[in-house]
Amino acid sequence: MIVVIDVGNTHVVIGVCKGKDIVTRWRLSTDVHRTEDEYCALLRSLFQAESLTTDAIRGVILATVVPPMLPVMQAMSEKLFGKKALVVGPGVKTGLNVKYDNPKEVGADRVVNAVAAICRYGTPLIVVDFGTATTFCYINEKKHYLGGVIIPGVQLAAEALFAKASKLPRTELVKPSQVIGRNTNDSLQSGLYYGGIGQVEGIVQRMMTYAGTGKKPKVIATGGLSTLLRPDLTIADVIDPDLTLKGLLDIFYMNEKLS
Repeated sequence: MIVVIDVGNTHVVIGVCKGKDIVTRWRLSTDVHRTEDEYCALLRSLFQAESLTTDAIRGVILATVVPPMLPVMQAMSEKLFGKKALVVGPGVKTGLNVKYDNPKEVGADRVVNAVAAICRYGTPLIVVDFGTATTFCYINEKKHYLGGVIIPGVQLAAEALFAKASKLPRTELVKPSQVIGRNTNDSLQSGLYYGGIGQVEGIVQRMMTYAGTGKKPKVIATGGLSTLLRPDLTIADVIDPDLTLKGLLDIFYMNEKLS
């Protein structure tokens, strides 16, 4: 079995894969103060709860956008699984032709998402990832990663609003019963939910112009909030919450063939 680890600014998502299937997954809080021993203990208990053994793990791959977490995850992998983790970054084969001005600036999560989407859904593509930041990636018909857009994530925007507007109460991010709120709480929920969707729809529609008269890009949505927004995210052709984990597995197998 293979362990795939996606370290984001808010969550660490860990999957255990058998063949090409994700058999289980966990979402943990990202904590730069937690040590490798603490992550080992936490993961060991999660494995036991699922009747999985660490001895059955033959490989580990990770991607992170949080640099301080890299040595912690690497040390955890070696202690718990006895495996040196493959880290997505320079020198790792992805098959992705990145046309960014400086390809090293593209976050590992965006690279992984693009790889997974190309393998499963073809090109051209627009990949929207609802994380701490909401990111948009454009891949053309030639499988070239042309670039994208980055905006504050829905939850991040909510936190900023609560922090700066003292009279606005903190509210749960859920789908409202109707778009027009009849009280402050409902109005906030409506603004966050439909405002997040409206931003995404507007940006995707503008990105579509890159296709010109060619084939219309397929829109793939992923990330923790993609399932919440699913009912009204009509611009998305596919919602795949596990896209990043799948991309990590794809890249692991690409590089395993080279070793």
